[in-house]
Amino acid sequence: MAKTGPSATATPADLELLTKFRRDLHGIPELSFDLPETVAYVRSVLDGLACEVTSPCESCVCAFFDVDAACGRPAGPATAIRADMDALPITERSGVAFRSTKPGHMHACGHDGHMAMALAAACWVDEELTAIRKRITAGRPADCPLPHNVLFVFQPAEETTGGAKNVCESGVFERYRADRIFGFHVWPDLPAGVVATRPGPLLARASETTLTINGVSSHIAKAANGRDALLAGAHFLTKVEALMAELSAEELCLLKFGHMTSGTVRNAISAESVIEGSLRVFSASMFDRAREGVRTCAQEACDTYGCTYDLHFSEGYPPVINDEALFDLARHALGGINAGAAGRVAEIGGSDIEQDEAAGAVRMSGDGLALIPSPLLIAEDFAFYQQHLPGLFFLLGTGTGIALHSDNFVMDERILLRGLATYRALLQTAAPRPRDVESSQ
Repeated sequence: MAKTGPSATATPADLELLTKFRRDLHGIPELSFDLPETVAYVRSVLDGLACEVTSPCESCVCAFFDVDAACGRPAGPATAIRADMDALPITERSGVAFRSTKPGHMHACGHDGHMAMALAAACWVDEELTAIRKRITAGRPADCPLPHNVLFVFQPAEETTGGAKNVCESGVFERYRADRIFGFHVWPDLPAGVVATRPGPLLARASETTLTINGVSSHIAKAANGRDALLAGAHFLTKVEALMAELSAEELCLLKFGHMTSGTVRNAISAESVIEGSLRVFSASMFDRAREGVRTCAQEACDTYGCTYDLHFSEGYPPVINDEALFDLARHALGGINAGAAGRVAEIGGSDIEQDEAAGAVRMSGDGLALIPSPLLIAEDFAFYQQHLPGLFFLLGTGTGIALHSDNFVMDERILLRGLATYRALLQTAAPRPRDVESSQ
């Protein structure tokens, strides 16, 4: 159990390593699956450790530490740690000396920090296993601090198509018998270094929603000869706003449209409107209700103005639903993780979340794991892992308030020490797993 905050275990060498990894990776941001330099960097670190490095699917790097073999134990399951590697198509304006060397690309969502924490944790596991082997070779007792094997997963395409799904389909978790997975996202609206999460729903299912309305163009002087796709689009938007107000009163959900194009010139009735937005929900039943309601709004708007339509919902990412048993394990293992965390008790909200009033304030009880009281309406492809095996996703405060995906996004690497301390504590924690509990009944 982590009895105190990371200051008790962190060393200047830890911070130096985290800073080096993060800044090196910050300078080489790459997009989606096209990650040759990032993959090469990650592999260059892992290849020097006593682990099995594989690439189970495109642009993915995994590192397996066989702790059981090193400790002379029967082969057992593995605990997985996930980090995302891709950056964003943003021109950096942060002003840092280690800024992006790739024009138009930037690590503006903290994935460089996520990789740094995972790489530093892998180095720590390697050090622990090296010490165990030395004690065994010297004929001395070698108590193993790691109760399970460890699998690190560095994935592509979190920002685009959901690279986590490919990892799950690769069979890597079955190969290494992984039965739990942990991950982090840095979070600007939490105080610097605060580790927070919640049991159950944490982040929303996201479905990109596109409505195309087809009308008939005519000169505005003969508007009666046309079928006004612009008016139909405006009518649709007002109806959807009323629909979502009704649905969100029953269960947390959101549908907002941020982009609309319509018409060609000012004096002609629009023949086409394209309206693009995103639907966020936490349950399959609400997803179905919202889709059906949106379709009804589109049909009514088009019937009113004599138009036709095409409505498309992407598959998107599932909701991030934290395993409650893993939450309980983490709450006990991380008893002092937030010791000395700087800053006030912050409101989770702001431009990235679209949900200030529902999210409320993060709750902290002493130095323990901070609790986010309500789910957040953003999406993350970590959800695919949680459909495959029990998982727990954490948020790590940057304390800056600078929004994710901003061209001036920055973080202080000292916050990563607390993420590293979290991984260390979790990797040293043994607890009955669901399959063990079932087998004993």
